[in-house]
Amino acid sequence: MVDDDAAILEVLEMRLTAMGFDVIATSDPRRALEATEAGRFDLALLDLRMEPTDGMRLMEGLHERQPRLPVLIMTAHGTIQTAVEAVRRGAFDYLTKPFVRDELRSKIARTLATRRWARDRERLLTVGQALASSGVMARVLDSVAQATVEATDADRCVVFQLEQGRLVPMASAGSPPPVWNRLEAAASAAMDKGMPITMSGAAEGADSGTIVAAPLVVQRGPAGALVIETAARLEPGEDDLELLALFSSQAAIAIRNTHDLESLKSGAVAALGRMATQVAHEVKNPLAGLRLYVRHLEQHLAKVDDASGRDLAGKIAVTVDHLTSVVAEITAFGRPPELHRVPTALHPLLDECLELARARRPTEGVDIITAYDPSCPNARLDPRELKKAFLNLILNALEALEGAGRLTVATAYSAATGTVTVTIEDTGPGMTEETLSRAFDLFFTTKPDGTGLGMSIARSVVNLHAGELTVSSRVGEGTRVQARLPLEPVRDPGRAPGASA
Repeated sequence: MVDDDAAILEVLEMRLTAMGFDVIATSDPRRALEATEAGRFDLALLDLRMEPTDGMRLMEGLHERQPRLPVLIMTAHGTIQTAVEAVRRGAFDYLTKPFVRDELRSKIARTLATRRWARDRERLLTVGQALASSGVMARVLDSVAQATVEATDADRCVVFQLEQGRLVPMASAGSPPPVWNRLEAAASAAMDKGMPITMSGAAEGADSGTIVAAPLVVQRGPAGALVIETAARLEPGEDDLELLALFSSQAAIAIRNTHDLESLKSGAVAALGRMATQVAHEVKNPLAGLRLYVRHLEQHLAKVDDASGRDLAGKIAVTVDHLTSVVAEITAFGRPPELHRVPTALHPLLDECLELARARRPTEGVDIITAYDPSCPNARLDPRELKKAFLNLILNALEALEGAGRLTVATAYSAATGTVTVTIEDTGPGMTEETLSRAFDLFFTTKPDGTGLGMSIARSVVNLHAGELTVSSRVGEGTRVQARLPLEPVRDPGRAPGASA
């Protein structure tokens, strides 16, 4: 609030403070500009006629620093026309001096309500656009978390998703929570009740804020929860609860769409795999014969000392070999192997994959780092199939680095979940959102000689182990691939003991 009349400034500060507002009152326009540079404000009340800077110029300066700051212009009766002009130039409304009873309260309330409606509409639009334009669930959930924090003025927001019977934080915004157990407990309670719940922090001390959680409900029941935590002094209102319900529905839609897409993909992939296997079988034998003919041709050309002919035959042989490898990958994908689990030490397996990768790709300019968790025990895995998967992922990382950068292969053991996570990370160019969203699509590749099956095969192997393969990447920041594997076989709960396929 800025006014060069000290008496009006004092009275207004008292009234606004009594109404529950945090007020900075000053007669110095420069201090007002400095305050908007230092923090965010919900409303500005400016006197129109001030010296040396009038309210119009001050409003323009404030809007340069905080473009969407609502401004109420205060003016005397004799300058109404000027106040109307101020509204045309960006003020939200004006107040006449002396103030009419309740006019101050009603206009402030209307200004803040309009500001909040416009802000919330923008947040919902942002989330809606992310939902419509992106197949990447992580991006949508990040948008939901960020929009929720901005719309509700919460300190933090976390989106939890239920995975294998436990709540996993999938996205967050705002300040990191000092402790997670309260947020997770609220998420669990909201899922159990199937409706938003509120947990007051008054019983836990002055520094504990209020937690509000709304379940993410999809067709098969609660799939997680959207949780916010406010500052100790801030109590969420009905508007906050309505917004939380809206944003939780957006997050639930993102999760449901992902589940539906995975279901559709699994059916399409199975059908495509069967078809591809049949095609590969028909092509395999002719390719073997063609390779044999090329060998005979190379030998014949060597006898007659035809160097150019041998070079051409060599190119044909390379192309045939490439087609043969493509057929082998298609066959492997179309007929997923039966796992042969044995106690396996992951670290020697990963070291072997790195050695094989070094033999296939130049690594002179690549800094290869291994960060193995010494507490990681042996696991009952299929080393042959995992070697193929990890080797493929490491080769992908080395190809992305193009002979320069850093490749990190790490493991992390979790005794609580009985899992080990293998991370393969590079500092290459990274992937665009579109490429990332299609990373597991069949036959999608950005390489001139790629088959587009490597990532799908790697995920298939990890899935057969009841694990999970995830990819995160940003342009200019590299790519991280993580495979989370259970140490022991996970029995399918949907199958009764002794049941057969």
